[in-house]
Amino acid sequence: MKKSILTISFAILSMVLMNSSSYACSNFIISKGATVDGSTMISYSADSHVLFGELYHWPAADYPDGTLMKIYEWDTGKYLGEIPQAKHTYNVVGNMNENQVAIGETTFTGREELQDTTGLVDYGTLIYTALQRARTAREAIQIMTDLVSKYGYYSTGESFSISDANEVWIMELIGKGSGVTGAVWVARMIPDGYISGHANHARITTFPFSKKNNFDDPKQTTFHSIDVISFARAKGYYTGTDADFSFSDTYAPLDFGGARFCEARVFSGFNKVNSQMGQYLDYAMGKDLKNRMPLWVKVDNKLTVHDVMQLMRDYYQNTPMDMTQDIGAGPYKSIVRWRPMTWEVDGVGYIHERAISTQQTGFSFIAQSRNWLPNPIGGIIWFGVDDTYTTVYSPMYCGMTRVPETFAVGNGSIMEFSDNAAFWVFNQVSNFAYTRYSDMIKDIQPLQEKLEFGYIEEIKSIDKDASELFKTNPKLAIEIITDYSVKQGDNTVYKWKELYAHLFTKYMDGNIKEVRPVPAGNAYTTPSVKQPGYNEDYYRTIVKETGDKLKAIGNSH
Repeated sequence: MKKSILTISFAILSMVLMNSSSYACSNFIISKGATVDGSTMISYSADSHVLFGELYHWPAADYPDGTLMKIYEWDTGKYLGEIPQAKHTYNVVGNMNENQVAIGETTFTGREELQDTTGLVDYGTLIYTALQRARTAREAIQIMTDLVSKYGYYSTGESFSISDANEVWIMELIGKGSGVTGAVWVARMIPDGYISGHANHARITTFPFSKKNNFDDPKQTTFHSIDVISFARAKGYYTGTDADFSFSDTYAPLDFGGARFCEARVFSGFNKVNSQMGQYLDYAMGKDLKNRMPLWVKVDNKLTVHDVMQLMRDYYQNTPMDMTQDIGAGPYKSIVRWRPMTWEVDGVGYIHERAISTQQTGFSFIAQSRNWLPNPIGGIIWFGVDDTYTTVYSPMYCGMTRVPETFAVGNGSIMEFSDNAAFWVFNQVSNFAYTRYSDMIKDIQPLQEKLEFGYIEEIKSIDKDASELFKTNPKLAIEIITDYSVKQGDNTVYKWKELYAHLFTKYMDGNIKEVRPVPAGNAYTTPSVKQPGYNEDYYRTIVKETGDKLKAIGNSH
């Protein structure tokens, strides 16, 4: 008898989880033909229980010949070695540089024996080195792949979102094993009018194979390491034809965890923009692993930057995986689940859903590149910290020369509270909201929308003024966009501080308090207090679980 996928043993399920990384990040990649204004966008949530959300900044710089750049592993700080520094580096704010090039990532791990711990360059170094050196997305791909070819790749399998003002790309890369310098990889440009995405599982399957990479040829929309197939044959991973070769199936074979915890997130985002995605529901839920989703889908309607923000606030709404619709949501329809993600009852393994919106997000962003504006003004990284569902995306121009104090590196850490750090202020709101989510979210979302839509409207005039001034006084134009970004970043945090004070006052001790008008002649009046209790479904669950134990006897009213 064939068992249901949800009744696989807990031991096997745990192994699935360990072999598929920690399901840490989510990305979407949006071509300019898929957006209302013709901008390109990538989105990224950096999800880790030990990641402190802050806005990184590397100023542009010039270096003398012979300068070496020290390499430290991004996740652990381990020293890996040194490589030559570029003569000139570009200004980088977060994951976007002054040329409107942006990069995001998700780890897919893949075949663990292919990690080369003797390599000098890890995935974080690839991202931030490329951002400091690249003028276009194609150039970023070339820089990243040249680095691993020359110095070796330290990390496990990785998917990258790479964009500039005209093109958006997905690149997937994995090493060649201990002591073997280099990596095998494939990069594909997303067709105009389409979006792609990745969330901790390799997504590139078959692709057009070519004998060389010409990064200057605009007609070439797929690049790959020349040995991407021959290496797989030599390792015994693949024996089929070149035309049938699938990068994902070869270097990161799909399993239940890869579908339900990873691909499901991409599915849910695609499902919001393409009405034909229902045919892949069983795939996303891990029930039919052969019916794989496409790498990209065409949008039914073009997207605004706020639409993309909303993609990052997904918890499987309007699908059978909706996290508000099972008992794990509790009486207040919570969209989070405490870890671990798996548990065992009577020898059977079960799971929590892993949605895009999750409590362990350190930071997230939407990088928007606009080719009709000067580069330092055209690029905006809409930046937020903590849970995407309750964050606010504040506009940070890619040409800005300093970051807001409230988002700055060094203002607090994951084990050091700072009442002026955006990460801690937003965590105060979200963690308090988790106690009575369905009620408090009604207070959070109006302010969230007011701030975001306000910023979206404000940047129209900032764009206009700064781009006009840039023609005659670029330095002053950069000061304008810097001052605006810093001011609004700090403003977001101050408004969220006020929100936390309001929420704590209103919802303390499980009550819902409202201010009542003070009667004439009175100096003070008590607030009105509501105690609405739980919803009917939850009361029925209590009755079902407790039987007659809590049943009132006699005249209980």
